[in-house]
Amino acid sequence: MVQAYILIQTEVGRARDVAGLIADLAGVVRVDAVTGPYDVVVLTEANTVDELGKLIVSKVQMVPGITRTLTCSVVHL
Repeated sequence: MVQAYILIQTEVGRARDVAGLIADLAGVVRVDAVTGPYDVVVLTEANTVDELGKLIVSKVQMVPGITRTLTCSVVHL
């Protein structure tokens, strides 16, 4: 199992809408609205890196209201 955090910037006033839409996607473990340079933080998981990439590119980044994403892979040290 691979996991990643996705840090999301949204259009002004769209954080709640974006968080709600992302929460319903398969592979999304947790969604939080946050303060600071990002508006929403999402924890995702998939069986492989390729599946995780497909989730991010074809599902998460297609949600209306998102302006930018930054993906941070989880590592186990």
